[in-house]
Amino acid sequence: MKHLLLTAAAATLTVLATPASAQSAQERLDARYDRALAAGYKALMLCSAIANAEASGTSRTPQSVHEWELIGIQAPLDAIVRDLPYEIVRAEAGHIRHVLVEWADDMPPRIARHDSGYGCVNLPIGWDPATLRPELDVPPSDPLIAQRWGSERESRVLAERLGSVTEAAMNGGYGAGARTTAVLIKQGNGVVETYAEGFSALTPQRTWSVAKSFAATLVGAAIQNGETCFDDRMPTPLTPGAADPRNEVTIDHLLRMASGRYQDTPGNRTTPLYWGGTTVDERAANWPLVHAPGTVFRYANNDTLMAVQAIECSFEANPPPAFFEKLGMNDTVAETDWQGNYILSSQVWSTARDFATLGELYLNDGVWNGERLLPEGWADYVSDPSGPQPEGTNRGYGAGWWTFRRPEGNAFEGIPDDAFYAAGRRGQYIVVVPSRGMVIVRRGEDGTGNRFNIAGFTRDVLAATD
Repeated sequence: MKHLLLTAAAATLTVLATPASAQSAQERLDARYDRALAAGYKALMLCSAIANAEASGTSRTPQSVHEWELIGIQAPLDAIVRDLPYEIVRAEAGHIRHVLVEWADDMPPRIARHDSGYGCVNLPIGWDPATLRPELDVPPSDPLIAQRWGSERESRVLAERLGSVTEAAMNGGYGAGARTTAVLIKQGNGVVETYAEGFSALTPQRTWSVAKSFAATLVGAAIQNGETCFDDRMPTPLTPGAADPRNEVTIDHLLRMASGRYQDTPGNRTTPLYWGGTTVDERAANWPLVHAPGTVFRYANNDTLMAVQAIECSFEANPPPAFFEKLGMNDTVAETDWQGNYILSSQVWSTARDFATLGELYLNDGVWNGERLLPEGWADYVSDPSGPQPEGTNRGYGAGWWTFRRPEGNAFEGIPDDAFYAAGRRGQYIVVVPSRGMVIVRRGEDGTGNRFNIAGFTRDVLAATD
């Protein structure tokens, strides 16, 4: 069944749109490409949100995705995405096979294909749905049921201390327009978790750039296992050892956003990869150097993607799903491009509890159930803002994780120097505070221009539990 959602705002935009006859050839081409990207965005969000939720033992509806994930996205896609007709195609067993979104009368719909255990992938623009192979139609494994976390007594005490703080976080107290879906605070055996209506401990959401901290964790695991592929250096289009100056870019440079490579957009949005169906190999590897490696900070999805490429040889023996399973992060799905390359700069789906589990791994300095999974001192390494730093902010950047301090000091009163955090678009956060033995998680669907005050929330949580 095809679906079409129309809004008054979109109808108004259609009326006010520039007539095609008044547009240049380039403007018409750009407008057509934007529709293709918007369709890819919608197909992937519907597929991933619904299929990953069902695999975790819960459910999401298309209406829920429209109300949360498909509102407040970046321009110009926001004015297009919700009105595109879509179709969710399910197998006889009931699980999602793929999602189709129409965008042009003379082109096939955009396709997000679901593969059991690997989430959803965006296929390239123009892919014919008739060529989808039925052998990919594998039913998901039996979902797990959420179990109680922590000590009931200690959780009750923690909840009493945090009542007003968590209530404020859920109701817009830390940012006008911020939309919180989950808050979880864990200290020792005490756990407090609160969810918006329609979300639960079993509901995965897209991590956005928190995936970069997942990527840094997987790099640490590969180093612990002695399994990096390129002698701790970035794989390049040329043969390693050739006269390509990019051979001097190290994994450390990549994790610290200091490769020195050119990036074509602020924040290096990588829209063609995320929503256009291109691949990591096509988009991430070929950018030239414009600075000496290690000298300039430039937030770049492509740097994280190449750090992951540098450990790709470890994935046959130690794939990301196996690492997450070892930690009990059973509701975390790392998605890939259609060629199987992990998009660990953004495209991971995970729950608030799994976020907290990752934070606990860092509280334990990389040891889990008596086994060392990350190199000794890895938490100190990722939280050390020792490389070049971002401009225009009092936050620092370590290696795949943000910090509340910079080399010149900590500007955040009430937050210890050792606190560090993962951050992602639309308000995804994991805050790790080793000196307090605490992990703070906030999940959200904040629209463009709305921001959750994670520093204020962290300060208030720490003050309430002091």
